[in-house]
Amino acid sequence: MRVKSSRALKGALVLAVLAAGCTALPWSPSPPPPARVNQSGFSVGFRQGYADGCGSADARGQRRDENRYKTETDYQMGWNDGYSACQRR
Repeated sequence: MRVKSSRALKGALVLAVLAAGCTALPWSPSPPPPARVNQSGFSVGFRQGYADGCGSADARGQRRDENRYKTETDYQMGWNDGYSACQRR
């Protein structure tokens, strides 16, 4: 009789540990997205460069208008800032 109650107690203990282990920490499949940046005081060229740079940081292909990057300082600065801010570390 004592063997059955010991097995039942061990079984209940194992189930309790498994259940507690599954709910102890939430699972996160990916890091949270970067915080939104207020770009209201920046030029359109900077904002477009920022969006392209941020899109390039986690994409396989680079999104950059090479002509604008070479000729427009605002676009170039925006692209560099967006790429740096959105790059996974």
